[in-house]
Amino acid sequence: MTDSGSDSDTHADVQPQANIDLDPVTFEVLRSSFTNLVDRMAQQIRRTCYSFVIYNRDFSNCLNDAEGNTVMQGSKDIAVHVGTLHYTCKETLEYFEGDINPGDVYIVNDPYLGGTHINDVRIMRPVFYDDELIAVTQSNGHWADVGGPAPGSFNIEANDHYAEGLRIPPLKIWDAGEFREDVANLLTTNMRLSEDRMGDLRAQTEATRIAEERLLELVDKYGIDTVMTAFDESKSYVERIMREQIRELPDGTWHTQDYIDADPNKEEGFVTIDVEMTIDGDEVHYDLSGSDEYVGNFLNSTFGTSFSAVVSGTKMFFPDVPLNSGLYRVVSADLPEGTVVDAPEPVPVTGSVAGAYEKVMNAIFELWSEVLPERAMAAAFNLEYLLAGGQDQRPGYEGQEFAWYDWMAGGWGGRDGKDGSNATAPVFGAGLAVQSLEGQERDTPLLTSQHSIVADSAGPGEYRGGCGVRKGGRMLACENSVMSYCSDRARSITWGINGGLPGIPHGVTLTQDGEERQMGTVFSNVPIDEGDEFVRPSSGGGGFGDPLERDPVAVLEDVKDDYVSVERAKRDYGVIIDEIDPEVCAYEIDHEATADQRAHIREHRTEWLEEDPEAVARRYRDGELDTLDLIRRYGVILEWSSGELLEQTTAQFRELLRERAVSEWS
Repeated sequence: MTDSGSDSDTHADVQPQANIDLDPVTFEVLRSSFTNLVDRMAQQIRRTCYSFVIYNRDFSNCLNDAEGNTVMQGSKDIAVHVGTLHYTCKETLEYFEGDINPGDVYIVNDPYLGGTHINDVRIMRPVFYDDELIAVTQSNGHWADVGGPAPGSFNIEANDHYAEGLRIPPLKIWDAGEFREDVANLLTTNMRLSEDRMGDLRAQTEATRIAEERLLELVDKYGIDTVMTAFDESKSYVERIMREQIRELPDGTWHTQDYIDADPNKEEGFVTIDVEMTIDGDEVHYDLSGSDEYVGNFLNSTFGTSFSAVVSGTKMFFPDVPLNSGLYRVVSADLPEGTVVDAPEPVPVTGSVAGAYEKVMNAIFELWSEVLPERAMAAAFNLEYLLAGGQDQRPGYEGQEFAWYDWMAGGWGGRDGKDGSNATAPVFGAGLAVQSLEGQERDTPLLTSQHSIVADSAGPGEYRGGCGVRKGGRMLACENSVMSYCSDRARSITWGINGGLPGIPHGVTLTQDGEERQMGTVFSNVPIDEGDEFVRPSSGGGGFGDPLERDPVAVLEDVKDDYVSVERAKRDYGVIIDEIDPEVCAYEIDHEATADQRAHIREHRTEWLEEDPEAVARRYRDGELDTLDLIRRYGVILEWSSGELLEQTTAQFRELLRERAVSEWS
């Protein structure tokens, strides 16, 4: 696939209708009813799912028309599935063309058929009225395991999808109303906690049935012609209002890049994701053809995932526009096959959301920040997953299989006129819930040891990024257990814009037998045992604007809130704060010393980015400088576990700072 697929009945030169065919009241009632129908699916899944991951809202639903086009997504769907349910439905309808019957239900998780990754399992039910296919109701849930060598199915060692887990092409799981138990058993017995997987399958299937029931109620009430017209008008409505808003913006082309930390099959250095955006009249087109080829691990994206990132990144700047396939008539993308943003089968893609996906989104944030500066936002923290699995040996659980599947909140980027959001769900899924620690501890032999906001994690700026979170845990009684981790931005650290500075590196620290090891951002199947401890921070968002322009009083308030330390207030913001009595938050700004410190930083900060990187790294290894000094002052990136200088990465990171920060400093 090389471009976005518009609705089959729509061409690029077709303009939206000036008037809708339904009266406004009926149209609005039905359009809202479609949203309510999808939201009912969400409530059904949440009440009946077996998986703690799905319970914490890693799912989406939608209503598709008979051609697979998205008529409506719900108000509780997460961003990463946006744009992919449309393609999966089209591919499935094409696969079963000529053999689609009332009572059929399909299952598919194939990432190369417009999907995301194999954990996202889609259930689709064709809806008939008077023996005619009128719609498809679709439910997507992230199953906590779909097989493969690593619990949770996140295998960094995979060289192809065969080593990730079970890839499911379109299959009939109900055939004309008959449950194909043999097929369901074949799938779920190849997955860990197979009873949970079967429960999630049934929960999602029931959600599609409820949506079918509600849709047919609307048909009985308003008539089939009226409902089908409302389908078409709902898409045209989104197209029309999106075109109207784009038409008011200046034509032009904007360009930027974001990065994955490295390709393990090559020398150190960033993997480039190149995004060019063009506004032409009332349409927006993205060209990602300058992106690097796919990498040698699972951080690649498929077409569906990357197009989803394009749609989600754009939609973030148009929050009032509803979401359906009418948007895809206005927004298009070139995603060349063979690149990191459109990896072909059998290239592994399970970690795509932590890899290419969020990089595309953040790049698009930066582009739209130039076009709509009043809505500008710096980069957000990187999604991360920490997974553990094995046998639970706690009393009452002896030998039972467990799967601990955790993600963290983190900071979003600073904005024009406002600090970033603290401890927020990742941009890939703004609707995700922070998982209940008590629920996790009941289900798995892991005890949470800490969960708190990380001081100094937010990228400094006139408006700082939101703060990240630190979460730690300790293994309880377990056997044959392993841990895996999927993240990025240990090197391509969450960046600021308009003069703002970066956040902090991602990564896990694991302590076993008293020995502490920095594990980095990607690993799989590391053996763990009772008593082992781990901790990982999420980055804050990037800063917006020159940190030396931040009001010293705002810096003082951040110190009082433990968002910023006294030392980083001095080194990042040039604000000197005297500690009178920290126990009662008694601090005081030394205004004269602050003026001197800010003048000193202004005089020398461009010089710091020119210092010999190896000399800077040596000062770090000698304990003279800390990690944030290297990142924010000197632009030096190391292999953090060893202190070894990464020359190519440092050169690229410094250039990134020059473009996004130095160029904006007065």
